[in-house]
Amino acid sequence: MPDANSQDLIPLGKVTKAHSIRGEIKVHPFSGSPETMLQYAEIFLGSEDGVTPTTYQVKRARVQKNAVLLQLEGCSDRNAAEKLVGFQVHVHKDALPEPDPDEFYLRELEGKLLKTTEGRAVGRVIGFLVNSAQDILRVKGDGEEYLIPLIPEFLHAVHEDEVTVSLPPGLLEINS
Repeated sequence: MPDANSQDLIPLGKVTKAHSIRGEIKVHPFSGSPETMLQYAEIFLGSEDGVTPTTYQVKRARVQKNAVLLQLEGCSDRNAAEKLVGFQVHVHKDALPEPDPDEFYLRELEGKLLKTTEGRAVGRVIGFLVNSAQDILRVKGDGEEYLIPLIPEFLHAVHEDEVTVSLPPGLLEINS
């Protein structure tokens, strides 16, 4: 069983409410694709205040509209489920499926140098923002933070230590 104290937990969603009298929880997936959460037999629930995440075995999972309903081992009534509202749902990074050769996980970009196809070193990827339109890279360089839309038209290449992007003229200047 993976160590829940490690930095190897990947957030997948957030518990938004209790569902039914049987103790199911309703989870809003961060990816926007609830089906991706159905494959995990073990999850970790943790709060944002630094409390060590708790391991749960998933007894049953199903999609309901844009959310996932989870029945967890040890959570058998509505009162128990209500105590989990607001917690983030994580999985261990080793439980994630291998991406296809031309795909990657956003977390894999963190720490890489972002360069333009013209050779300009913009800075290091320090994180990302996920929204319904597109993912956005947060890049820090020369005392500035840049927000770069991660869309296929901009992404040129992902290498071991750097990401190369082809950006429209003026995009970096409106960021600073």
